[in-house]
Amino acid sequence: MKNIYSAEQKQAIIDRYISDGESSASILADTGIPKSTFYSWLRAYQKERSASQQGVVSVRNFRFLENKVARLEGIIEILKSAKCTPSAPLKQRLYIAEQFHGRYSVRMICDAFGIPRGTFYNHVLRNKKDNTWYSKRREEFRIRIQEIYDESNQIFGAGKIVAVMENEGIKVSEKMVRTLMRDMGLVSIRQSAKKLYDDECRKYKNYLNQEFDVSKPNEVWVSDVTYFKYGDNSYYICAIIDLFSRMVIAYKVGKTNSTQLVKSTFKKAYELRQPDSSLIFHTDRGCNYRSKTMHDYIRSLNITHSFSRAYVPYDNSVMETFFASMKREELYRTKYRSELDFRNAVDKYILFSNTKRPHRKLLYKTPLQKEEEYVLKIEES
Repeated sequence: MKNIYSAEQKQAIIDRYISDGESSASILADTGIPKSTFYSWLRAYQKERSASQQGVVSVRNFRFLENKVARLEGIIEILKSAKCTPSAPLKQRLYIAEQFHGRYSVRMICDAFGIPRGTFYNHVLRNKKDNTWYSKRREEFRIRIQEIYDESNQIFGAGKIVAVMENEGIKVSEKMVRTLMRDMGLVSIRQSAKKLYDDECRKYKNYLNQEFDVSKPNEVWVSDVTYFKYGDNSYYICAIIDLFSRMVIAYKVGKTNSTQLVKSTFKKAYELRQPDSSLIFHTDRGCNYRSKTMHDYIRSLNITHSFSRAYVPYDNSVMETFFASMKREELYRTKYRSELDFRNAVDKYILFSNTKRPHRKLLYKTPLQKEEEYVLKIEES
């Protein structure tokens, strides 16, 4: 018999997804609602919400209007100080407009003089090499930027340097200052200071301490990334193993060893296994695992992140052993014909490792057998 849900029941289910952040897979498994039905409710909710918000002044709209007013004020300022009008010949307008380059945005300059931006860029680039006035002005900016940067004890970035110069009557755009600072190799120490402070405050504690024997699934997960070169291309394999059964519960192959690679792999494992907050996630100290993005994500799930000690690979030896076996038993033995062939080989090996390959630590059971044995024991107790 088909279930009939009231509006309140539908809203409660939608709130679990929108407000509580529960995954759709978990909701569907819990309620038994067909996937198509759930997403039709979600679309109807989003459409209704969008309609109710029409006419409301959002922060985004307010900022858009604010920027528009600032742009119009800039155009008025340009036209007041310009020595020609927007109706002057194009050549004259280009010559005058070039003198504002670096002090205002290109869009603002072009709007003020009615010049297509492509035409203006072509004019500037064509004349830049021979334009001694342009080069002299940039050099003057460089000298003053360096002085302000040194006077601030290397604290000021482009925005603050622009403010100081404008207080001195020097009109220059933040984009120009940022470009010149990049060319000069000047970076505000504020950018690195926060990272250093966060790194210092964030204790990379080793909660695992090489205790690789655990009593149940989802108690400790370990993870690492390995490198494999196929042809002219490099690939990175990120995997997560549950220490209880030595099962690879999630893995991904990417072309960069990035935070996105490890985060998406962890997210895949988390959505599949739905662990509670007692989980310990152990990794090495790679910058992708230590990144602020990864730190904030793990913290949002109330999961404890454990780190190996620096230069101690034995602290994550289960992952080291797994990747060594995969390379010796598959990757180093096979000549792949394509990227797809390589990716398929990774899929097949991990399936083999989970379902067919006995592990000495598991008394020669496979990871799948170990997990099935645990489930059976729970059901019998």
